[in-house]
Amino acid sequence: MSYRQLLTPEEKLADAKKLLSLPPIVVICGSTRFMTEMNETELRETEAGRIVVKPVSDMKSPPELRSDPVEAEALKVRLGDLHLAKIRLADEVLVVGDYIGDSTRAEIAYARSLGKPVRFTHPEVDPHA
Repeated sequence: MSYRQLLTPEEKLADAKKLLSLPPIVVICGSTRFMTEMNETELRETEAGRIVVKPVSDMKSPPELRSDPVEAEALKVRLGDLHLAKIRLADEVLVVGDYIGDSTRAEIAYARSLGKPVRFTHPEVDPHA
């Protein structure tokens, strides 16, 4: 008697994307100092027929929401967790910019640990190149 293999959550998500005929989903990663380049990249990727998710907030700029240091740190953690969820959702990662900091390096490692392809706008900064 053969038993049907149970699908992992990742396999279920991939199957659902196929059933829904979703276009590829790309998540943009990189230092928020490259927000302008991220916005330009988002436009190019969207024009190429991809669904794009990216950071929407620059934690270095000081809006009122971040005036309390405790709240700002809590927000930074929540946004970091949310970005990791974006990486899990995406079909591939696109790293923007000519600099890779610790956070982006960790995101690249996380994406690769999940088997996600990683592209770079500046391939020379690939930590595995």
